[in-house]
Amino acid sequence: MASTDITRPGVAHEEHEEHHHDQNFFEKYIFSQDHKTISRQYLFTGMAWAFIGSFLSILFRLQLGWPEATFTFLEPILGNWIENGKLNPEFYLALVTMHGTIMVFFVLTAGLSGTFSNFLIPLQIGARDMASGFMNMLSFWIFFLSSIILFASLFIDTGPAAGGWTVYPPLSALPQAIQGSMSGMTMWLIAMALFIVSQLLGGVNYITTVINLRTEGMAMSKLPLTIWAFFFTAILGLLAFPVLFSAALLLIFDRSFGTSFFLSDIYIAGEALTNTGGSPILFQHLFWFLGHPEVYIVILPAFGIVSEVIATNARKPIFGYRAMIGSMIGISVLSFVVWAHHMFVTGMNPFLGSVFMFLTLIIAVPSAVKVFNWLATLWRGNIRFTTAMMFAIGFVSLFISGGLTGIILGNSSLDIQLHDTYFVVAHFHLVMGAAAFFGMFAGVYHWFPKMFGRMMDEKLGYVHFWLTFAASYLVFMPMHYMGIAGFPRRYYNWTGFETFNIFTDMNTFVSIAAIMAFVAQFIFLFNFIYSIFRGRRATANPWHSNTLEWTTPVLPGHGNWPGKIPVVYRWPYDYSKPGAVEDYIPQHVPFSQTTSSNMPRERELE
Repeated sequence: MASTDITRPGVAHEEHEEHHHDQNFFEKYIFSQDHKTISRQYLFTGMAWAFIGSFLSILFRLQLGWPEATFTFLEPILGNWIENGKLNPEFYLALVTMHGTIMVFFVLTAGLSGTFSNFLIPLQIGARDMASGFMNMLSFWIFFLSSIILFASLFIDTGPAAGGWTVYPPLSALPQAIQGSMSGMTMWLIAMALFIVSQLLGGVNYITTVINLRTEGMAMSKLPLTIWAFFFTAILGLLAFPVLFSAALLLIFDRSFGTSFFLSDIYIAGEALTNTGGSPILFQHLFWFLGHPEVYIVILPAFGIVSEVIATNARKPIFGYRAMIGSMIGISVLSFVVWAHHMFVTGMNPFLGSVFMFLTLIIAVPSAVKVFNWLATLWRGNIRFTTAMMFAIGFVSLFISGGLTGIILGNSSLDIQLHDTYFVVAHFHLVMGAAAFFGMFAGVYHWFPKMFGRMMDEKLGYVHFWLTFAASYLVFMPMHYMGIAGFPRRYYNWTGFETFNIFTDMNTFVSIAAIMAFVAQFIFLFNFIYSIFRGRRATANPWHSNTLEWTTPVLPGHGNWPGKIPVVYRWPYDYSKPGAVEDYIPQHVPFSQTTSSNMPRERELE
């Protein structure tokens, strides 16, 4: 009997071709264990949430842009939450809460990482599927269940959660405080607990797959930067999400079982509550211990996608491959020790504030390394301006703009002045919101041919890019100016303050730009849906890329490769190599077939 060397990653996994029994509709498309189908499920769910979350932002931007206007046309949609054409102030807070929750967690965490980690990890490392197909399926359906619970909270009588997307106690811990702290908050906490379980299941699967199921020759040093990014993202989630889970659990105890983890000396309508000994600041520590790694859980997958798209379309090797990996390691480590820069205004000890300020400024260094390497990759490249490339370059622009304002907010003395202003809103929307969306769009346009076997329309893609790019800056750049001038965030109506009335026109301008950005996404939606059914049929490798997913059939079946999985011989960025016949050499091409372009150290491998 032939023995199998199980010491090499992926060998036992690739020795035989996978065979799968005939599947019925539910096994193939609903409760599928195929990572590609699960990826598409995450994508469709994330897109649905993105449009819901964006629509909620348009509702409160209408209020902010035209605070004295009446919106009677919204009454059939909003029902009791709008009276005589005026938005209910509590519902405004609920809109802000749900918008933030949906975008940060359900779109940019589950939608982005769930889609591309699931789709690309097995294909790019040379695996038949994830380590556990059942766990992968379970991860999505638990996420979908949490989505249903959160969505249902929009329709209950007392309304959805209304404590801000950070749900700080004591407001969120006291059901009697406001309507938005009643059943809607309970549903928010249950949905988040299920969401976290889903992300932990997915994270364990991603890490296990990368470590154990790489094909023959796929050393860690030959992994595409996308896989490195997804790998570190999964590690961050595995370490940080349990902390938010504990915070949500303790908050449920305070709300429902009379404990006082986050409550102390509370008065409501002049009546003293019995809670003693707790601290709402403790919740902030627990929330932001997840909250700041969460920033990088959102942005790291976009880092990997943008690195792959830029290298492919610049037709150049990625500049500083090892430095890019090192910077992600630095970001991952430092992200766990900077959380309290969100808490400079809580009255923390100034010395402790200076420590967190120093660490916050230090974390800008690995981010700057990545920006430098992207720009160096673009420099003098033979650039192909595909739609994916446009969004990748747009990502770099937005990340630079938002990152620079992050250095300003990292200074505690400046942050104390700017913390509750539009400056903070503009900063994190540029660096985390808009930039991450641009990374997601780059990934969708780039891997759409592999997902659906067809090409998206490039002309519509260009229109989508330019409208979205312009609108992103038109929305958030004026907010920086308004924030420096002291305009406060979270205000429902500011017209009673003479100081702020001078910003009426600017708020209207921002709201118009936000509506333009929202409308532009329907161009993408049309292009996406139309291309699935009527788009030009894709070839096996339309972008002339080097990574392994392009060696599969145009639409790979369950198991990805119909025969033996390709063996990897080289790193994924052999573009425009001197002496090569073509300007790309895929990873599975042996050095013996490229003698004219081999470097001295590579000739030993021929």
